[in-house]
Amino acid sequence: MARERVLVVDDEEGVRNSLRSILKDEGYTVEIAESGERCLEMVRRAAYHAVLLDVWLPGRDGLSVLEEIAALPAPPRVIMISGHADIPVAHRAGRLGAFDFIEKPLSLEKVALTLRNAVSDRKKDDRIRQLREQLQGRMTLIGDSRAIRDLRQKIEMTAPTNGRVLIFGENGTGKELVARMIHGLSARRDEAFVDMNCAAIPEELIESELFGHARGSFTGAIDAKPGRFALADGGTLFLDEIADMSLRTQAKVLRVLEEQAFEPLGSAKMTVDVRVIAATNKDLKAEIAAGRFREDLYFRLNVVPLRVPPLRERIEDIPPLAHHFVEQFSGEYGKLKTLAPETLSTLQEHRWPGNVRELKNVMERLVILVPADVIKLADLQQVLRADGDRPRDPFQGVASLREGRERFEREFILRRLQEAGWNILRAAELLGLERSNLYRKMKAYGIRGGE
Repeated sequence: MARERVLVVDDEEGVRNSLRSILKDEGYTVEIAESGERCLEMVRRAAYHAVLLDVWLPGRDGLSVLEEIAALPAPPRVIMISGHADIPVAHRAGRLGAFDFIEKPLSLEKVALTLRNAVSDRKKDDRIRQLREQLQGRMTLIGDSRAIRDLRQKIEMTAPTNGRVLIFGENGTGKELVARMIHGLSARRDEAFVDMNCAAIPEELIESELFGHARGSFTGAIDAKPGRFALADGGTLFLDEIADMSLRTQAKVLRVLEEQAFEPLGSAKMTVDVRVIAATNKDLKAEIAAGRFREDLYFRLNVVPLRVPPLRERIEDIPPLAHHFVEQFSGEYGKLKTLAPETLSTLQEHRWPGNVRELKNVMERLVILVPADVIKLADLQQVLRADGDRPRDPFQGVASLREGRERFEREFILRRLQEAGWNILRAAELLGLERSNLYRKMKAYGIRGGE
């Protein structure tokens, strides 16, 4: 294991050598510098966990050096050392970003303890940054289909604004991922992202979950509880499965959107600054026509509509998605797995009614259960059979030969359009049709560009 790296900066050779010897015995990799200028050269060239920096140096003084070190992208922790008990200097060092301030003559116990704490603090920051990068890597839409490219572009255009977003898509397509991407690319990214599945909370509790309650406001309210709107103040609130909310609750949410204020149960009105992103797997216009969803709330939420396509409409994205999940779970479980070419082909033939979520679950199961390094077709078939998971019958519900032929032709045309990236000329070549004939068939079957 690599040892923690420490840089000692002092103009006194005796102090430098003494600290180097002691800290090496403590298990650190120690380097030395005799001036502020040399210190800056070294920290820009190599990564250190901590720097022991003298305040009084020839040339550039320690405080000006500290200021430059603190401005680096991932700065080491800086412990200032000084032979003068100068309280104003110590305060200024703290304001400039010093981790601690130690007076000379140096107490070796104090140096060792302070350095341990400084290195631990820097390593904690490194771990947080690493986790954030990993999370950011997972917060992206995998694939290069036309539908996904268009969706990414709309996310990038929408994210910097405060416009409300309504995300449409089947279960498992990645609606929450889209919401998190919007938040992560917005000016609110350093504030809270709060999510709530409206279908998972009983009707009698949903208002308390959304708006919070005061202690004693109802039977069982032993303590005060902030609601999701309050928790998301300054950030983003993601309301998943918004169509499963009752009409009464819809009316209250509409009022919050209009006023940016609400009243927790048993408490006074409070104002919030929240960006609301909603999602649904239902046809909201049909829900409005059936009297189950408020039209005024629909228009409030639907400032920017985004549709996340099902996996069967972007089959060209299945190989990169499968590779991504196999790589992810191989890393998590300490196994190195790859997918055989015939396995990928079969993955593309499957209908994936559970969409990306189902594909992810299958890949995780294969990484866990397959003992060999290569996941073969037989392994995939075994997992799908164990699930009772088979491709959907494309002719289910077809009553006549003509209807079956039309359904097959529509599916076949749609598949070739997707393979061609919705380039009509290339798709027509793949189908052996004239471009004008392909346009007529697309119109007859209700196929729109990018479907």
